[in-house]
Amino acid sequence: MRVVSGIQPTGNLHLGNYLGAIRNWVKMQDEMEEGSECLFFLADLHAISMPHEPAELAANTLEMTAALVACGIDPDRSILFNQAQVPAHSELQWLLMGTARMGWLNRMTQWKDKAGKNREGQSVALFSYPVLQAADVLLYQATHVPVGEDQKQHLELARDIAQKFNNDFASEEAPVFTLPEPFIPPEAARIMSLRDGSAKMSKSDPSEMSRINLADDADTIMKKIKKAKTDPEPLPSEAKGLEDRAEALNLVSIFGAITGRSVDDVLGEFGGEGFGKFKPALGEALVETLAPISQRFRELKEDRESLDAILARGAAKARELGTPTLDAAYRALGLVRG
Repeated sequence: MRVVSGIQPTGNLHLGNYLGAIRNWVKMQDEMEEGSECLFFLADLHAISMPHEPAELAANTLEMTAALVACGIDPDRSILFNQAQVPAHSELQWLLMGTARMGWLNRMTQWKDKAGKNREGQSVALFSYPVLQAADVLLYQATHVPVGEDQKQHLELARDIAQKFNNDFASEEAPVFTLPEPFIPPEAARIMSLRDGSAKMSKSDPSEMSRINLADDADTIMKKIKKAKTDPEPLPSEAKGLEDRAEALNLVSIFGAITGRSVDDVLGEFGGEGFGKFKPALGEALVETLAPISQRFRELKEDRESLDAILARGAAKARELGTPTLDAAYRALGLVRG
């Protein structure tokens, strides 16, 4: 089993990033059977499909690396790298562009959403980045790719491209590409803003009080939870009682996600209690889990040399792993290289 997954490097990582994605990566790494592999990459090449600040992208790539390691990704057990250090991603994307079809890409939901009404004004990279996503996983003969609802279509495209390439340029006995299967991780927690229970926790929210950042210390976490928006009613004894109480549901959901308990289980303990008792318990649970992560994250962010070394080692392993597939794709297409 070989699992491949990528994440775009963004700054100001918060609780939503940790509970929504990063924690699942750590779980996959820790539960891998002997002989299986996990490759996790920072999708910095994908990031340039949209307007960006170069210095910010470089800083965010290192910050995301620090966050992943602080959260438990072990560079000695998983292969952790950034795309830009493995040119084979871009090379294979171009080789696959002759197989991908305009109609396939036109149907991609995320292209429609991101391009909006001004499709003519978007970059070619934004239109074709699903082909790069296909290259990301096909390069390593991935057997499984973690996908949520918003990425299922992209994995289906990768499979379509791989199947057509194999049919057109290889034999059934010796296909160039493995068709990756979807890996559905445990349901990711959907973490909302501490100031508005109807909006996702986001780094773009101007209010620092709306989110728990991975860099926050214990005092800051407790302060933000204490001031989190709630309502005057006590907590109900079952989940149904949280309907139309978005802020209350969010805090109970965070408590459940961070402690591995169901909403009903949490309410079984705190039902009938007010937020004066619940919030300190939530804050303590968050501090217990996040304090060591936050400390390690802050230390790593300041150690540029270590971060560069982690990415360089991971990229060297990735280049070695991807070379046979890239060579096979060149040969299958009849391209002559020295």
